[in-house]
Amino acid sequence: MVKNSYKELALYGGTPLLSKDLPLYNTIGEEEKEAVMRVLDSGELSGFVASAGENFYGGREVKNLERNFSKFFDIPYAVSSNSATSSLHSAILALGVSPGDNVIVPPYTMSASATCVLFAGGIPVFCDIDDEIFCINPKSVESLINKSTKGIVAVNLFGHPAKLNELRKIADKHKIFLLEDNSQAPGAKINKKNAGTFGDIGVFSFNRHKTMQSGEGGMAICRDKKVALKLQLIRNHGEVVISDLGLTSKADLSNTVGLNFRMTEMEAAVANCQLKKLDSLNEKRIQLANYLTKAINEIPGLQPPKVFKNYKHVYYFYPIKINEEEIGITRDKFAEAMQAEGFNLRPGYVKPIYMEPLYQKKICFGKNGFPFSLNKNVSYKKGICPVVEKLQSSELLITNIVYPPLTSGHMQIFIDALMKVIKNKDYLGNAK
Repeated sequence: MVKNSYKELALYGGTPLLSKDLPLYNTIGEEEKEAVMRVLDSGELSGFVASAGENFYGGREVKNLERNFSKFFDIPYAVSSNSATSSLHSAILALGVSPGDNVIVPPYTMSASATCVLFAGGIPVFCDIDDEIFCINPKSVESLINKSTKGIVAVNLFGHPAKLNELRKIADKHKIFLLEDNSQAPGAKINKKNAGTFGDIGVFSFNRHKTMQSGEGGMAICRDKKVALKLQLIRNHGEVVISDLGLTSKADLSNTVGLNFRMTEMEAAVANCQLKKLDSLNEKRIQLANYLTKAINEIPGLQPPKVFKNYKHVYYFYPIKINEEEIGITRDKFAEAMQAEGFNLRPGYVKPIYMEPLYQKKICFGKNGFPFSLNKNVSYKKGICPVVEKLQSSELLITNIVYPPLTSGHMQIFIDALMKVIKNKDYLGNAK
């Protein structure tokens, strides 16, 4: 008698180990409700005015959030916006990117980490990543720097900081900027120093599914007063207050044609409550992730997230590397079987950005290929980032289940599901 049967697998009609949907991630409590009502009762839903004066910098809630953010991350300046995408756009302009400038970016990230460069007329140069922590590889960065290079964008992916000390040294050596996209790693650290504070600017997200969220919203932090002012100008139609602020030089005027990137008072009020919860929210994620890691370390063919010594990982996602040959199941079939058991286990993350039509066809603004037409030597061919391509095609699995209010009990069911799938691997390879 055969001990196992393909009928045991939910993928082939068996009973899923997780029979009902997991509770959604929801960090909104009474504090946030009271904060929103305070704003509604005030009657001022936005404090911004696009003219010189105190209201150019926003309302009471926005200013309060920026002060608290600055204090929390021990950095002089914090400038809010309506999204992290807007903060990235503002940051690239504030750091002086001009048409034709090259900016080195990772290809394994949300698209805005690269398109922010395009909006300034710059050209993204994609750089391969570290195969252990999935962030931009400093050695590869160094090899791509040339006379056209203006800066580096480092994304602290999945909650683990990039090798920021090394990247900072490279940026300083070549006199180029370092911009951190820290949207997925608020509260992550290296040697107790916050991720987001190593770069010339660090960007954070309050998007609905981030660790701390206010529906939408972003923040850019920096140490340079002039850079902070530039961020504020770009956020709020800066061209109309240049003369009132006494800014008339070429340096003052460049990249200050502003947009409406302003955060509302309600978003700021909610984000301020969320900031106060950040440490506790991260600790809960770390506890759940540690439970998974302890168990997955014992499963041949699966590799839990790497955490470098003296680094703090805050687990926006929980990445797992799979060795298809050792485990005896293809990555995609493994993910499909786990999804049938009731768990969100995703094969890969995102297609390497340079494989998107925008870069393959080098068509962006207008018919003539601007800004790609300014430097036709930059390549977006398949194969330029082999580590990323291999991870995405066959090696990486990610799940988002390490969040409160989930418990160690939920983590154990996930582990049980992994073992159930592996036990029936022969059927996954052969069953129709």
